[in-house]
Amino acid sequence: MSERVVPITGGRIEPEPPHEPTDTEHDTEHALRLIEALLFASPEPLTEAQLSSRLPEGMALAPLLEELQRFYRFRGITLVRVAEAWTFRTAADLAGHLAIETVHSRKLSRAQIETLSIIAYHQPVTRAEIEEIRGVSLHKGTLDLLMEAGWVQPKGRRETPGRPITWVTTEGFLLHFGLDSLRDLPNLDELRAAGLLDASPSPVALGEGAPERDDGAEGPEEEL
Repeated sequence: MSERVVPITGGRIEPEPPHEPTDTEHDTEHALRLIEALLFASPEPLTEAQLSSRLPEGMALAPLLEELQRFYRFRGITLVRVAEAWTFRTAADLAGHLAIETVHSRKLSRAQIETLSIIAYHQPVTRAEIEEIRGVSLHKGTLDLLMEAGWVQPKGRRETPGRPITWVTTEGFLLHFGLDSLRDLPNLDELRAAGLLDASPSPVALGEGAPERDDGAEGPEEEL
């Protein structure tokens, strides 16, 4: 703390003697630090009864909490009362700056890759048409996973008995695979060269060939 100077008798200027805290001020400062430490160390909010039990007998808790609230009002954390207890929380206006984004690689099974290929090359296409092209029943989670990835979406219904939902690819599909439009979709040889299909002939993905078993245990995974 910088020393404040004041004039005294005779025109001399001498430093003001440092302020010595009183016993009351010392006890209050100690209590503030104690409450602060308790709240920081506790994984759960603390009730006023829990906090009061740690204070010297006869010391009021409410003024101490008010003092801490004022001190932390414009800082990165604030002292708040929730569920009749007290805790430190991140300042609400900073929450958006603390978000952490992580990138996770999505792995698709061969059946999922084939389903995505069929939708891309035959859209709009119904579930029954996908199953007819692949020659096997479509596992119930396949379309859900592709939709969760943001690569396919339902688009209307086919005007046939039962009015089945039709599926198409999304703008996210184009963005992920670096395509300007569906006209830029690669051919079968280009798909194999990119590692998206097995090197051996696998025309099922594009609507030809013999059926294969698809009972939910969906083969080796390939990463897109």
